[in-house]
Amino acid sequence: MISAFFIFNQKGEVLISRLYRTDFKRSIADVFRIQVVSNSDVRSPIITLGSTSFFHVRINNLYVVAVTKTRNNANAALVFEFCYRFINIAKAYFGKIDEESVKNNFVLIYELIDGELRVDSSPTSSTDLSHTEINDFGYPQNSEIDTLKSYITTESVVSSAIAIEESSKITSQATGATSWRRGDVKYKKNEAFVDVVETVNLSMSAKGTVLRADVDGHIQMRAYLSGTPECKFGLNDKLVIDKSERGISDAVELDDCRFHQCVRLNDFDATRTISFIPPDGEFELMRYRSTSNVKLPLRIIPTVTEIGTSQVSYAITVKANFNNKLSATNVVLRIPTPLNTTTVDCKVANGKAKYVPAENVIVWKIPRLQGNSECSFTGTGTLTSTTTRQVWARPPIDVDFQVLMFTSSGLIVRFLKVFEKSSYQSVKWVRYLTKASGSYQIRF
Repeated sequence: MISAFFIFNQKGEVLISRLYRTDFKRSIADVFRIQVVSNSDVRSPIITLGSTSFFHVRINNLYVVAVTKTRNNANAALVFEFCYRFINIAKAYFGKIDEESVKNNFVLIYELIDGELRVDSSPTSSTDLSHTEINDFGYPQNSEIDTLKSYITTESVVSSAIAIEESSKITSQATGATSWRRGDVKYKKNEAFVDVVETVNLSMSAKGTVLRADVDGHIQMRAYLSGTPECKFGLNDKLVIDKSERGISDAVELDDCRFHQCVRLNDFDATRTISFIPPDGEFELMRYRSTSNVKLPLRIIPTVTEIGTSQVSYAITVKANFNNKLSATNVVLRIPTPLNTTTVDCKVANGKAKYVPAENVIVWKIPRLQGNSECSFTGTGTLTSTTTRQVWARPPIDVDFQVLMFTSSGLIVRFLKVFEKSSYQSVKWVRYLTKASGSYQIRF
């Protein structure tokens, strides 16, 4: 698996180095510096030189690098997952990860990547062992942030009695069936918050034909539940509806579903019910895509006409295709203009519009747009004369927005049940959000 781990700065200087196996020497870092850091033509995140493979991730002018032997046939996806997990763990400990923060926290970083064997030898418990590093002999180990934070900490050293108790808890958590959750969590008020967040992607031709329409979604959950509760989560998934409730038309097809490790995949494959024991606090339960029957929240009707070589007229209408009880907020249209535009006379009934010469766009901002309503923009752009006329490429109009309590895929949380041995009452909250940011484009 992973034979060595390095962090380089943008000059190629080694900030962190750790050799997990004896098949490399520290001089292997010089090879990466010469072949990758000093070579601006390198674009691939994987470089194989002879029998050595370098996997690197760039973040804030740092190179996070894992080195493997080619003959070991390492799983590339697993190596990159380890690198990104390390980045997330570092962010959880000391915020932004950059050269300064790495230098200031190098002791903590070495404790994370080196770790040590923890021994729970308290008189009241049998001897138990657990690892507190994220990699052991090149094999990724425990990367759960909550588990690591409960022992590896930059705070003052705790007393021996507390250390023994905490070590016992960590050992049982790291080696038990639910390494992502401790069993002694308690809350006065048991609540679960579910956020279904979807990003809608649209590419529409000048003739109004939809070239691409799909949804990237994820379900974010915040669980403040006591004990070790069992949660069951149901969606209006097409496979479930087809099996149990034929004739219902609100079923959605989900593609590329990816789940948090707490989800029991066998239960999902068998019954399409998401069963899990949630981590404490906030986590991402699942990700998915939807490519069929996508509901477009906003319809943009652009009419852009070039008047000779001196003017361009704009008439753009925005229509809200959702219930009038809902509203779109933070609606921003970025309308391209020719490169030789000097001024634009903007007229809007809703929001504010202005010409931004530095970006060659008209920015139209609508704070709130009620469902089943529409608003219009009209404008005339004045062009300066040029010696050679160039054909205007007409880049697409970009639209950003947010719509609460609406999903473009049609996904609905049918139920969320919480079971715990103490049978306490819990409060569940569900919220939906559909948004677009640079991915909703209309050509004209």
